[in-house]
Amino acid sequence: MDKSNKRVVLLQGGNSEERDISLKSSAAIKRGLLEMGYEVTELDPHNFISYWKLGSKLLEIDPYIVFNGLHGGDGEDGTVQALLSLLNIPFTGTGMKGSALCMDKAHSYSVATAIGIRVPPYLCLNKEQSYDIFKIGASYNFPLVIKPNESGSSVGISIVTSYDQITPAIAEAFQYSDRVIIQKFIAGSELAVSVLGDETLPIVEIKVKEGWYDFTNKYTEGKSIYEVPATLSEEMILELQTSSLAIYNTFDCKAYARVDFRYDGTEFYFLEVNTLPGMTELSLTPMAAEKAGIPFPKLLEKIIQLSLS
Repeated sequence: MDKSNKRVVLLQGGNSEERDISLKSSAAIKRGLLEMGYEVTELDPHNFISYWKLGSKLLEIDPYIVFNGLHGGDGEDGTVQALLSLLNIPFTGTGMKGSALCMDKAHSYSVATAIGIRVPPYLCLNKEQSYDIFKIGASYNFPLVIKPNESGSSVGISIVTSYDQITPAIAEAFQYSDRVIIQKFIAGSELAVSVLGDETLPIVEIKVKEGWYDFTNKYTEGKSIYEVPATLSEEMILELQTSSLAIYNTFDCKAYARVDFRYDGTEFYFLEVNTLPGMTELSLTPMAAEKAGIPFPKLLEKIIQLSLS
């Protein structure tokens, strides 16, 4: 494969519930890549009847690299990564195994716990499993977070405060995954630690004006307040950086990722790893990079070079 060309295939859209966010991210990525002098070809897996057809098109284009702008679903769970690896086509971000692990919240919690990272108490249910709402409420105490095991952008997530809300919230989460996480809600702020290569970027602290950091508060300008860098002590920053790098490396992440935590004012709790962080104008990783003196087009170039290396 000729690596002297400047052709980049931008994968965008896809078939997941995060399709619209992927299209917004990819529009920003395209502008940045064009600014850096790349030739950009946009491909949407949704428009191909099979992965074989998508793979054939990618081989025909013979890109320098595939920039993965997909979010959620088979674009982020290792499926697309497996396809590109089989075709020997370079792509941005984490590979198949790391992507699959990071998408699976229950599995990632187990691994994080094994390396000494604190996670909120949780229970994982499958569709065939019976459950007792009163036992759940008594075990974990309200409020509870009920969410799909494999999902992102806060899709399918509910914060419940009473027994009668548990069953509808579980049903909602099961629409997006075959397994559901029931977890103790950690009151406080949300902290995002972006990792680029082997370094952490400035930590972003998110404080919502009303409610919690749901889909609306994530993607509506003015709904949330972002502090970059977060107002934390040096000791706390070091703890978050150390934990984030430990997770990033143990989970076999590559090039870049974002590690999210909740902070209750005393302790940090690991939530998830996002291997394809958003790239919209309100996204946290570009925000952190900008604070570190890395403008958006340069961030894309770093991601490409780190992925190739």
